[in-house]
Amino acid sequence: MKALFIGGTGTISTAVTRLALQRGWDMTLLNRGNRPVPEGARSVVADIADERAVAAALQGERFDVVADFIVFDVEQARRDIRLFQGMTDQYFFISSASAYHKPPRGSVITESTPLHNPYWEYSRKKAACEDALMAAYRETGFPVTIVRPSHTYCERSIPVPIHGDKGGYQVLARMLAGKPVLVPGDGASLWTLTHSDDFAKAFVGLMGRREALGEAYTITSDEQLTWDQVVEVIARTLGVEARPYHIATDFLTACDPSYIGPMQGDKSNSVIFDCAKVKRLVPDFICTKPFDLGVKQAWDYIRTHEECRVEDPAFDALCDRIIAAHEAGKRAFQK
Repeated sequence: MKALFIGGTGTISTAVTRLALQRGWDMTLLNRGNRPVPEGARSVVADIADERAVAAALQGERFDVVADFIVFDVEQARRDIRLFQGMTDQYFFISSASAYHKPPRGSVITESTPLHNPYWEYSRKKAACEDALMAAYRETGFPVTIVRPSHTYCERSIPVPIHGDKGGYQVLARMLAGKPVLVPGDGASLWTLTHSDDFAKAFVGLMGRREALGEAYTITSDEQLTWDQVVEVIARTLGVEARPYHIATDFLTACDPSYIGPMQGDKSNSVIFDCAKVKRLVPDFICTKPFDLGVKQAWDYIRTHEECRVEDPAFDALCDRIIAAHEAGKRAFQK
């Protein structure tokens, strides 16, 4: 069985590629060549944004599965329809669970939950991609399968409640320095974190399955933690005291509107994902890497790989300003 991955070296796709190779898939990765491909995979160096170049590089090829891990808008989805119609028996679109209705209509999210997120453009674009691909499936039989991951992480990073543009390491640096870290709401909302190794089990299990064509699948862990518990696990792994600083989403977004999407449109909402649909088709999809183990493995990797320790002084200063403003507001009412 032959598969083509566009990307293949990212947070999710690295684990999927690794597992597919282990299960005997003939893997080809198409990307710009900025990262080495896993041993055993064939590399095709091309920029997916250059449609003509990709078509030329893949001329005469045929794949059982094509998965594009870097589609973020409708034009990119339509480009892939043009490129891969007739070249593959199954095309995977990686959508996002953040596209589900916000605010949530209920505490449990299934694939039948409407896609409606007025707070985050990223999520709306993912939903629009789904619409375009499903229209192609209905009209021309384009063989799309949609997967909707939520917050998925790998050994190269530790997921945190609120971070800046350069990733989450600065939050770890704050914890190591004994500084408080921002946590949405009162820290009691539930969040689902999935290790990429577990996500890969469901994804690879769907590969080559004709029953999955024209269908969408939520893929997450069954482990739900509060944000305070997330911070406590990370602090324990780092060997420091947990110092969560609770901040209302409205206050955070008033201080920095860039957080409206990722917070009001995602992380500040308490939801539970029901993955029964994918488990019916992939019964061996069992998540075996709990968050505490995933964090320990990630920290072991991060502290020995300098490229993972990217500091973000602008975000650090923003946290200090937000906390100072919040404390000043509290003092004003204590006089």
